[in-house]
Amino acid sequence: MTERLETQILIPGTGGVAQAAALLRAGGLVSFPTETVYGLGADAANDRAVARVFEAKGRPHFNPLIAHVPDVEAVEQIALLGGVARDLAQAFWPGPMTLVLPIREGAELSRLVSAGLPTVAVRIPAHPVAQKLLKAVGRPVVAPSANPSGRISPTTAQHVVSNLGDRIEAVLDGGPCEVGIESTIIGFDPKRTLLRPGGLPREAIEAALGSPLATRDETADINAPGQMTSHYAPDARVRLDVKTPRPGERLLGFGPVDAEWNLSPGGDLVEAAANLFRMLHEMDRAGDAPIAVSPIPDTGLGRAINDRLHRAAAPR
Repeated sequence: MTERLETQILIPGTGGVAQAAALLRAGGLVSFPTETVYGLGADAANDRAVARVFEAKGRPHFNPLIAHVPDVEAVEQIALLGGVARDLAQAFWPGPMTLVLPIREGAELSRLVSAGLPTVAVRIPAHPVAQKLLKAVGRPVVAPSANPSGRISPTTAQHVVSNLGDRIEAVLDGGPCEVGIESTIIGFDPKRTLLRPGGLPREAIEAALGSPLATRDETADINAPGQMTSHYAPDARVRLDVKTPRPGERLLGFGPVDAEWNLSPGGDLVEAAANLFRMLHEMDRAGDAPIAVSPIPDTGLGRAINDRLHRAAAPR
């Protein structure tokens, strides 16, 4: 039987970062904030710690993890960063972008991180608390979203405690996440490909590249996080692109619609992304009646929002 833990709440300004770093170096699991969502951190070189991440989340071992580091120098210790990937790194890191890169020979990474693939997903988060923690740890930290696999991602420390509070050592509470939706993932084998839409809009990446990104074939094997068909799901069933809810449905609105939960009454996609997981958590706590979701434009951050909602609505 898995040991039940009493999760500590650590505060960054009162020694919490140093405590969190010590726990991670000792093989513990610590959730911490990034600008996207709260991650479930573990030492990426520690096989047992990484295995505990999969166990705590109930995550399939064929689903790779993202290694988080504080700067490009740390990226180059574990991965080969060159060409177009380096250009994107210079343009968008630190920030909500993950690059899938060839693993450097001799990199100190658990094989579990890459799910046995020859590539590793890497990100440099911009959140100041994440930056301080990663520098204090001094080694790569895996940090998938700190929630049970397939369920709603956490954007506050309380979301983490509610879902994983007896499975991890600590949560470093840095307040609500600003972006509120996971990072955009880009791969390069063989073409520059959008593997997962996220907090950095596709349009911004394509503008920096001067050319369009290829789109991942959804029937292909999983080669990056966030590609499971059913994911980000609340307890309630979800129906999309709804203009008029059915009797008994609760509306998750967008734009000028009358709804108790409205992602952005003004139709702002940045605001909607920041509110998405928080409102799904609130609706989950409020009951299990079906959720109907207003149509959301499939541009900019709308692509990432719709990606999460389509996976939340998928058969389970």
